[in-house]
Amino acid sequence: MHKEDNKHKQSEGVIYGRNSVLELLKAGKRTVNKLIVAQTARGSAISEIINIAKQKGIAIHNVPPEKLDKFHEHSQGIAVEVSPMEYIELSVLIEKAKQSPKPLLIILDGIQDPHNLGAIIRNCVAFGADGVIIPKWRAVGVNETVSKASAGAVEHISISKVVNINQAMDLLKENNFWIAGAENGNQILEKVDLPFPLVIIIGSEGFGLQNLTKRNCDFLISIPHKSTVSSLNASCASAVILYEVSKKRKIACQPNTTNA
Repeated sequence: MHKEDNKHKQSEGVIYGRNSVLELLKAGKRTVNKLIVAQTARGSAISEIINIAKQKGIAIHNVPPEKLDKFHEHSQGIAVEVSPMEYIELSVLIEKAKQSPKPLLIILDGIQDPHNLGAIIRNCVAFGADGVIIPKWRAVGVNETVSKASAGAVEHISISKVVNINQAMDLLKENNFWIAGAENGNQILEKVDLPFPLVIIIGSEGFGLQNLTKRNCDFLISIPHKSTVSSLNASCASAVILYEVSKKRKIACQPNTTNA
């Protein structure tokens, strides 16, 4: 497998929005250079953010509200300048996931809309996935729009960025993970006995899974929907899939030790 750096980073940037900033400060994973607060900003979330910033010794800049408009028109009166987002090495993510009673990782195969990526990551956190894997090429990375769309959930889950999805799948299989691809028209997820450790692969918007990725899956799953609707978008589909998988993870069973 291609050897990657221990950590991959996005460029430094600005995170805006009350939930995103609050969750970033709570998580404490990134270095915050300064907190920027509109002079007109009020509310319990703003007070909590300022209190946390003071406790952490973060510089606080009170500015006219129009100054925050340069970051985003919906900044909600708050923003932080932060260090780069750190991506975890895949091998480290696998070892961390193995500490879970029923390891679950999510691969996102070419999600290009940052709002979709943010929503999916939020779903992953909400339903207890152990980590997210995204490709380095032809897909969006974690940026400020993704952070805002996830309501800060990106700060609460490990994310790995890999050069090649199929090589990543090979490494996961070597570590006894089963690979399930989400694809319309296949086994209904509700009726499938899921093996663990498990990886669920969700394909790109409009195109689904790539053919090679699909062939490398151990099995394919789908969610039922009326024929009048062609398909759910990636973020909605991920919520349904993760909810169903979260129910199955609570069922006591012995994990499979070999892959099909």
